Amino acid sequence: MPPPPLRGAPEPRLPAEPAVVADLESLTTAEVVTAHPTSSLAWALLSDEAAARGADLEAYAYARAGYHRGLDALRKAGWPGQGPGPWSHAPTRGVLRSLFARRRGAAAVGEPDEVGRLTTFLADADPSVLPTLEGQAG
Repeated sequence: MPPPPLRGAPEPRLPAEPAVVADLESLTTAEVVTAHPTSSLAWALLSDEAAARGADLEAYAYARAGYHRGLDALRKAGWPGQGPGPWSHAPTRGVLRSLFARRRGAAAVGEPDEVGRLTTFLADADPSVLPTLEGQAG
């Protein structure tokens, strides 16, 4: 059983990604990922595109890349490995979207244990994330 979430753990404050957001206006998502390979947001969006066209394995792989890039960014921001990751902090949304996309991909490729772990991870980060993203996907 995973340890309980850290109460009182500091919320990570990731830096904004204005160049990524700007490039999303004029480049393809794949071009944005190439230009900004550490951006969880770009990887999550690339995963969303692959999932929308039914490329489940590709979507899952993109989501895993975004997830790992996101964990790197969170740790760099002082995140202790568990605890809050608020949706209200816009720069954190890319990481949360990557986690959600990885959860979706895990379901698509038949990894129910991973779905469960990621569901818990997202709920511990911010209970509003799953309802928010499930609402956007539906």
